[in-house]
Amino acid sequence: MVQINVQLPTSDSKAIAANDLIVMMTKDGSLTFNGKKTSRKGLKNKIKSEYSKMSNKDNASVSIVAEVGVPWKKINEVIVVASSLKIRAHIATQARK
Repeated sequence: MVQINVQLPTSDSKAIAANDLIVMMTKDGSLTFNGKKTSRKGLKNKIKSEYSKMSNKDNASVSIVAEVGVPWKKINEVIVVASSLKIRAHIATQARK
């Protein structure tokens, strides 16, 4: 279980996605994959390695947990990595109040 301690963008979405491959990004530039610090260079290999171990690849997705204020360009880099591995990606949000 990965604990999220950042402010997320809000959304009206009610969809809940599996949380097998979690990339967390903070506005100070730090990046973690499944709770462990990583570099942008090493991210693709870490996702690929973890994905290869999964039994349910059809429902796998990369959850991007990006703190409010992370530039879209940085978020898109993770989407491109997931896409290059043929894995779906989505951006985590919190419900509007």
